[in-house]
Amino acid sequence: QVRLVESGGGSVQAGSSLRLSCTASVNIARVNCMGWFRQSRGQEREGVASIDTIDEDTFHVRSVKGRFTISQDKAKNTVYLQMNGLIPEDTAVYYCAARPRGSCLNFSEYNTWGQGTQVTVSS
Repeated sequence: QVRLVESGGGSVQAGSSLRLSCTASVNIARVNCMGWFRQSRGQEREGVASIDTIDEDTFHVRSVKGRFTISQDKAKNTVYLQMNGLIPEDTAVYYCAARPRGSCLNFSEYNTWGQGTQVTVSS
């Protein structure tokens, strides 16, 4: 059973940056796909970014492209989400997730989740 632990959330002002970290209990190459999701109050959880831990292909949804960057450090079994130019609409609980196989772009099939970390952006 893979365990994922997120950290790095906080309360910041618009325009600030944060880096979220997600550390897995196993070698992340074993889980193939890692992703970041977020859920705002009253909204459904949405996929934000994904990374193929083998070939390192990344994907970012349009709303964060150019501001957020997903990356990994295999030696630390950790995936990061660098968030720059934060806006109030980015306020949400951010979750790290993993799936062992299949397309990393299919956000609906991630099946292992961290506990989430709160990001709050004030104007």
